[in-house]
Amino acid sequence: MYSNNALLQSKPHFLNLDGFRGLVALIVVLFHFMEIIQSDFTKNPLAHGFLGVDFFFCLSGFVIAYAYDQRAVQLSIWDFIKLRLIRLHPFVVIGAILGLLSFIFDPFQNLYEQYGFTQTIIFFLNGLFLIPYPMMEERFFNLFSFNAPSWSLFWEYVSNLFYILIIYKFSKNMLSILAIIFGLSIFYIVYTHHNLLGGWNGETFWHGGARVAYSFTIGMLIFRRNWIIPNNLSFYAIGALLLGSFFTPYNETTNWILEPFIVLVYFPFIVALGAGSTRKAKQTKYINLAGELSYPLYMIHYPFIWIFLGYYMAHNPSSQELLMLVPASTIGLVLLAFISYRYLDKPIRNYFKIRLLNK
Repeated sequence: MYSNNALLQSKPHFLNLDGFRGLVALIVVLFHFMEIIQSDFTKNPLAHGFLGVDFFFCLSGFVIAYAYDQRAVQLSIWDFIKLRLIRLHPFVVIGAILGLLSFIFDPFQNLYEQYGFTQTIIFFLNGLFLIPYPMMEERFFNLFSFNAPSWSLFWEYVSNLFYILIIYKFSKNMLSILAIIFGLSIFYIVYTHHNLLGGWNGETFWHGGARVAYSFTIGMLIFRRNWIIPNNLSFYAIGALLLGSFFTPYNETTNWILEPFIVLVYFPFIVALGAGSTRKAKQTKYINLAGELSYPLYMIHYPFIWIFLGYYMAHNPSSQELLMLVPASTIGLVLLAFISYRYLDKPIRNYFKIRLLNK
């Protein structure tokens, strides 16, 4: 059994992969603005921004295998769960609180008066404890009405739990077989539903399971099979390759092959490149900060997207207004993410780590 000191020790990070996480979080935020402004994906330049979640899942599988494969046998299930809760749940709580406040004080939609105190508390608790509850029609039956991105955290928790219970014991061949099966499910979803934009609401609930199942498994395989590609490419070069996938045009005729290719092949290739990059970045400090802020930004931005949706519906702003509003709002969200990380998340995590250490 691990000592508490060993329990809290972490391996060195892959700097580029941390930085890519920050880039993708920013893309997801911009996509959520853009899908309100331009709902026709064939005219939306960031139409594939939602695939950023699949990149997160792939990265998560790689990082979990890297961090825990060697010590999972000696690590109790409960200790693993506590470590993941300490890492992830503070921002689940912060996001739920922001969602509650934005719901009550939304200046453009008065949904609180419509749903009342009891239903509001239920929506809040479902976000706080990650219990899917797709019951709000005005918010498109999101699994988590106050903070929509929590759907991916729900599946992240599921994948992490399966990892520590059974998956870490699987051989490389078994994981490969699972990846093939899960990959076929990705093709099936895109073929039957025309895209992978699912998993976040009641109707497409199981799409989220398929998305995390493949990407998490292939991420593990990249580490297990050492598919890391040694290279001397810079963070910016690989980052540009990654960003290009989100700006690929949306075409309903070819989308059944494009999105599976990006998720099944291209994202794992980028993770393998990023993990194998030996070129030291000059702006290490800022790349590391981008990685630190990626999860906070992802988890705090959507309550403000709901407010933006109300504003957009009420005022139908011009293109000139949006050109100022969206960048300014994005910068504001990054600053809020930094403040939340620095003054809430980090102290909270340190507090619980110290308690775990002194247990």
